[in-house]
Amino acid sequence: MTDQIWFEDFESGAVLTSPERLITVADIDRWAALTGENHPVHMDEDFARAAGFLGRICHGLFSLALVEGLKAQIGVFDRSVTASLSWTDVRFLAPLYPGERVRLRLELVSKRATRTPGRGLATERGTLLKADGTEVVTGEHVVFLLNRPDRA
Repeated sequence: MTDQIWFEDFESGAVLTSPERLITVADIDRWAALTGENHPVHMDEDFARAAGFLGRICHGLFSLALVEGLKAQIGVFDRSVTASLSWTDVRFLAPLYPGERVRLRLELVSKRATRTPGRGLATERGTLLKADGTEVVTGEHVVFLLNRPDRA
């Protein structure tokens, strides 16, 4: 397991990268079943092509959720982040198709202490990238980040 990044360790400008993940038709189908969002651009190959896509595309919010899932795979915030407070400046930049591979680029943007002892606020910028570097979705995420626990 990779060491955790605690409030004291958070360095603005640092960039972390996740392992790649393959996107499948089953992923799209499961997301649609989970959320009830069955728009035909996601579910119907012919409709998606008629709409100008190469075929079915992933839901935008599924792409954003992948940012969190791939962040979890990096493993450095498993015990140090306790809550997600906001997503801002989210932009959906390119369609994501089954058969494509994606990875996360996570930039550590800023941090500040809070009045509550033992934690602070941290801002990170997550960008989901296709294997060729195309940006799919990007946004800024604010989280509660714990201070390093006492080692007594």
